[in-house]
Amino acid sequence: QLQLLQSGGGLVQPGGSLRLSCTYPGYTLDYYAIGWFRQAPGKEREGVSCINTSGRSTNYVDSIKGRITISRDHSKNTVYLQLNSLKPEDTGTYYCAAARYGTCSETVSGYDYWAQGTQVTVAS
Repeated sequence: QLQLLQSGGGLVQPGGSLRLSCTYPGYTLDYYAIGWFRQAPGKEREGVSCINTSGRSTNYVDSIKGRITISRDHSKNTVYLQLNSLKPEDTGTYYCAAARYGTCSETVSGYDYWAQGTQVTVAS
């Protein structure tokens, strides 16, 4: 069973930046599409971004599209989500997930394996 690991997150001021990481030491993510989701308090988990096995990326949430970059570093077996110009409404728990057939999707049901989640809090 593939289980992803996350790092990054924390408390940042509005306008600040964070870089979230998703990896699985000792195994490869090359054959998986990797998606990032977020879940705000009291709301459903929503798809934020995804990168497929060909390196193509898709962003889903209008309010954050212009402020994020998803990337994959094959040498480090890591997928990153760069968060810039953060706003309080970006606050939530962020998750990375893997789709075993390598195709991105926007919904939770499109993914097979999940990381534990990382808290991102944007506040003064």
